[in-house]
Amino acid sequence: MNEPRFRLSTTGIFAGVTAMAAIVALSNYLVQFAINDWLTWAAFSYPIAFLVTDLTNRSMGPRAARMVIGAGFALAVVLSLWLAGPRIAVASGSAFLVAQLLDVAIFDRLRAGRWWSAPLVSSTFGSVVDTVLFWSIAFLGTGLPWVTWALGDFAVKIAMTTVMLLPFRLLMPALPPRLDGNGAAKVLD
Repeated sequence: MNEPRFRLSTTGIFAGVTAMAAIVALSNYLVQFAINDWLTWAAFSYPIAFLVTDLTNRSMGPRAARMVIGAGFALAVVLSLWLAGPRIAVASGSAFLVAQLLDVAIFDRLRAGRWWSAPLVSSTFGSVVDTVLFWSIAFLGTGLPWVTWALGDFAVKIAMTTVMLLPFRLLMPALPPRLDGNGAAKVLD
């Protein structure tokens, strides 16, 4: 079976990298500010990174999504070193890279199904991995209530994953899959 070949868009890649780096750097700054023993402000910004990955994957394919993740990762780690310090930058970079690449792989396998299944399932699994890695690397041994923050963060990520289905669906017509003529992707219904 031939895999569809997607055309890459320099503008799309640049927009994805910029959005990804901004979201991750902002989230790494906001994670330093607790709302309570269950949440930090980053719980509301970071899930948008999965939307960026899924829209890139939908429009330009997994190769482009991995490019956005790689470049966004590098830029976000540099910004996070400055905004949040080395511990947060390393934890975020590690969790981000593993979780986002998992998201791409799962999304790509589910792309031909119902329009909502690929972003919902891939972002959910990515959120599990991201939560476990980030919170344990960033805060283990600090004496801070990181376990409850992780639980609260995960709950918000799952809620945000569901909420992000709306912008995903609304943006689908503006970002149809761009094929190079060597294959045809089924447009998600």
